[in-house]
Amino acid sequence: MNHLKTICDLKNRYDGGKTLVPAFLIMALALGSAGPTTLLSAEPTTADPVAAANALSQAFRNAAEKATASVVVVRSETKAQNVTSKGGQNRGENPFRGTPFEDFFRDGMPEGFSPRGGSPSRSGVGSGVIVDAAGIVLTNNHVVEGADEVTIELSDGREFKAVDIKTDPDSDLAVVRLANAEDLPTAALGNSDELVIGDWVLAIGNPFELETTVSAGIISAKGRELGRIRRAKFLQTDAAINPGNSGGPLVNLSGEVVGINTAIASNSGAYQGIGFAIPINQARWVSEQLIKSGSVQRGYLGVSIAQLSADMAAKLGSPGQKGVLVTEVMSDTPAAVAGVQDLDVVISFDGTPVDSPRSLQEVVERSSIGKAHDVVVLRDGKEVTVSVQVKALPEQFGMQQRGRGIAPGGEETFYTKPFGIEVRDKSSVAQDAYDGFEGVLVDRVDPDGLAAEGGLVPGVLIRKVGKTSVSSIDEFEAAIQGETPEGGIVLQIRTPRGNAVILLKKEV
Repeated sequence: MNHLKTICDLKNRYDGGKTLVPAFLIMALALGSAGPTTLLSAEPTTADPVAAANALSQAFRNAAEKATASVVVVRSETKAQNVTSKGGQNRGENPFRGTPFEDFFRDGMPEGFSPRGGSPSRSGVGSGVIVDAAGIVLTNNHVVEGADEVTIELSDGREFKAVDIKTDPDSDLAVVRLANAEDLPTAALGNSDELVIGDWVLAIGNPFELETTVSAGIISAKGRELGRIRRAKFLQTDAAINPGNSGGPLVNLSGEVVGINTAIASNSGAYQGIGFAIPINQARWVSEQLIKSGSVQRGYLGVSIAQLSADMAAKLGSPGQKGVLVTEVMSDTPAAVAGVQDLDVVISFDGTPVDSPRSLQEVVERSSIGKAHDVVVLRDGKEVTVSVQVKALPEQFGMQQRGRGIAPGGEETFYTKPFGIEVRDKSSVAQDAYDGFEGVLVDRVDPDGLAAEGGLVPGVLIRKVGKTSVSSIDEFEAAIQGETPEGGIVLQIRTPRGNAVILLKKEV
């Protein structure tokens, strides 16, 4: 006890002089001096801190060694083309890759954006991971989208040409089949559902064309949502991810792939501590369908849904604000046949609790098609179970010629099929690239639509339709009334690079 009194006196003396003794030092002194009868009884640690650090270092080495052989460089080449030619796309290396706008400008924009001219030939570099020894590489859609030629380089120096590329833009995933490949090193795939915040992970890829780079960090968060990638909930990590890492693996300390590195949040275009990866369970499900059939078949209910607000939860009797609000049940859909009603609150799907529109969408789209599934809803304050036979999502489900819609985050949008473009209010997206400018943001572009042919990509700000300024989707809708693809419309747009004017006109 005398030792403890000395320590307390020491702490008081230093505290009184405004000089603080670190708590760990006081505890160390207490533990080191206390006898067996002291109140501060604790098992003394015998672990060698250097040995512990070396053990962690060895774990990193083992994981990196196991995974790096299957990580590849993905080089894409795009030929020069006229962006206004029929079917032409505004292709090229994405100048916003690795910035907050990578999410919006997934198709990329050519240097010196010039819709009426042409785009020069472009090359891009990303990452990928081999998932099949016969030559199947998993990567991001935005790494290979629009490329005329894709070359895969292995860590041992071998090169292969891609002979087939299947993509799923909704999840930003793609699979690349290699020519004349066999017995390639493959990655071990882990279980991303088992990840816990704080788990160590390694990001492996080719940032800034520096091949086979490994960075370490932890899982910072789970279930993150990125506005433009509608069909994925992301892992967040502080393992350094930079431009060129896209498509590479995020691995655990067992060397198993638990995610596909996809995007970063950055004000500078480079690493600032936050990166995002698609969970491997999601990537596995998508890639298996792409390999098997070349496209992804998703289940659907046929309802419009929204996040349940606190006020609405109280009104509908949903305790703890749990569940997803059904705002509309569409006719002739699985939900309508099953008897789901407007203002139902979906609590769970096949026993899996849902707490956001994205989580409900995710569990439904991966459910078995053609089979009955139990959906628990809260209706008039009581739980009701309905049996829904999920069907495959029709390709153009919910798309009208012109009309309002709801983005995954609940924001209202306006879609015009004749021009192949969907827009949302600028205020619905947190970004500062367009501060001081009014307009509406391009939220989605039909891949084969007129807007895509004219070079528009998600994230562009439309400031005027003709000479009419627009600052909301209401004003945009009014401005294009009566306009036709045959007659064409002139749009004044702004990108982070500056202003431009484009003409959307159908060739006849």
